[in-house]
Amino acid sequence: MKSLLSTLALLFAATGSAPAQERMLVFAAASLKTVLDEVNAAAPPTVAASYAASSALARQIEAGAPAQVFISADRDWMDYLDRKNLLAPKSRRDLLGNRLVWIIPATAAPPADPLQALGANGRLALADPRHVPAGKYAKAALEQLDAWDAVSKRLAPAANARAALALVARGEAPLGIVYETDARAESKVKLSGRIDPALHPAIVYSGAALRGATPQAIRYLEFLASAKARAIFEKHGFR
Repeated sequence: MKSLLSTLALLFAATGSAPAQERMLVFAAASLKTVLDEVNAAAPPTVAASYAASSALARQIEAGAPAQVFISADRDWMDYLDRKNLLAPKSRRDLLGNRLVWIIPATAAPPADPLQALGANGRLALADPRHVPAGKYAKAALEQLDAWDAVSKRLAPAANARAALALVARGEAPLGIVYETDARAESKVKLSGRIDPALHPAIVYSGAALRGATPQAIRYLEFLASAKARAIFEKHGFR
């Protein structure tokens, strides 16, 4: 962990024309990478972003990682940090929504029912349902569809939603459940259907400044809610 924190500290002061003290480190859910890179290019402060599963990032923050803003793919991991008294007071806000979809490799023939894509030996790619938001949403939906018992022994659990996407894109899994925005960002997969949002808890990306953050962090969160940033998020399919 000490090595990890040293690496993150170097990232915080990493490349760029702005002085290191003006840079701000943002921890964000892996599913935000494509869109947040574009948003950050237009953001007022100079931003260095680190992407991973919300669960992994929350644990790193708890261990002392020098992030100033955290954007989680669910409310649960933000609640976790709130209980640890690690959020800046009154900085938390809900930012975005998303949707779950079934995906198959781009070259595969669409099945009549998504689960038919698994065949006799295929595995279902999804983010680890034990702790990663995308996987938890997917498990809840599969339970509501009475399909969890049938597929729970045939999972290919991934570290985050983007890693699950990659398994299908590489043809290592014939079927996956990811966010719709992830599917749109990868040409090597295609949709095999959308999952009814009523089958799982609402997908809500929650953002907050972390305790001890500079005023830049608050301005950054305000920018994420601005019309300029919203237009970019909506272009990528976020709600």
